[in-house]
Amino acid sequence: MPRKTLSTRLAATAALLLAAGALSAPAASAAPSDAAPGDAYALTVTTNPAGTNHQERHVDVTGTVTKADGTPAANIPVTLQEVVQFTTWNPWGDPIDPNYYEPRDLGKPVTDANGKFTVPDVDIDHEGGSSLLNVQRAVHITALYDEDGDLDTPQDGYFAETTVATKARASTVSYSVNKKKVKAGDILTVQGKVTLPQGVEPQGTEIFLQTYWEQQSHVKVTAEDDGFFVLSVRVSSYDDTFVLRTAPTDLYVAGATQKLPITNTSLPAGS
Repeated sequence: MPRKTLSTRLAATAALLLAAGALSAPAASAAPSDAAPGDAYALTVTTNPAGTNHQERHVDVTGTVTKADGTPAANIPVTLQEVVQFTTWNPWGDPIDPNYYEPRDLGKPVTDANGKFTVPDVDIDHEGGSSLLNVQRAVHITALYDEDGDLDTPQDGYFAETTVATKARASTVSYSVNKKKVKAGDILTVQGKVTLPQGVEPQGTEIFLQTYWEQQSHVKVTAEDDGFFVLSVRVSSYDDTFVLRTAPTDLYVAGATQKLPITNTSLPAGS
């Protein structure tokens, strides 16, 4: 998981407070006068277009801040973020956050005389060098207005969000294995190639090998310039799940998954 920055704190705080009901969050399509009882403001946010693809990756982010009576609220600073979400690997069913987040600041626009704010031409993409394994296709755009600027006093905070659907192109992974029946102590070698859409370089694509149900990845490598890779792992007596996964570096290219036809003869019968 990425190191927690102030942006991460803003994203996580907004998500937790919204779930707890501490922040006001009218739907982006709600009328500006639909402030909850007792709220001083109503906040909305939306994007145009509502979805992106590998050729069209930009949206205009717009929104409004209105007072409880529906009149525009001018000169209100709104903190905007793009939040790329990932699915937490959790095969145990523990009550943990099913997502983790990588937020990126989009600025702090101030509402005009009509209570509107706009940030044009926002790039909906993944920035930074973290892996895209388990990335979710819906990218969240969040808007936050906190009256006193203190996240520790959420009672005066207002939150809204919308999502941008990202359409990814498919990729594939081909492979061969040195043996299909293994036992504890054997060296399992997987060779293969990742194939990405035309125009996308395979270099940097991550390849993960899972061998046990509790761990999504035992070893990983990065594809060469031509897409080829080699993975080797020493088999343990409890290895029972052999799955190959890829994670391209482009948000608009989906990873591929292959279940390997490997049998571990060291496992107890019937397991």
